[in-house]
Amino acid sequence: MDKFDPRVDSLVMETRTVWDKSVGNLTDEDRRWVARSLHQQPQLAAKVSYERTHTGFARVIHVTVEDIQRLYLAKT
Repeated sequence: MDKFDPRVDSLVMETRTVWDKSVGNLTDEDRRWVARSLHQQPQLAAKVSYERTHTGFARVIHVTVEDIQRLYLAKT
C-alpha cells in the first residue's frame, strides 16, 4: 500500500522519512520542516507506506519533489 490509510494511521507508533533521489540538496532545516509537515498531515504525501512493528505500525513517508512543491505553495 502506498497511500494514506486513516485506520492504520491511527495505530502509528513510529515515523520514518525516506528522501527520493530527485529531491536534491535541501538544508537540514528545510528537511526537518518538510518531514515534520508531512508527518503532521500524512494525507498530503504522495507515497505513504506502513510497516508492522511490535507495538503497532511505523509510517514511512517517501518524500518527492512534488510533495515539497505542494508544501511550499501552501506555505505562501
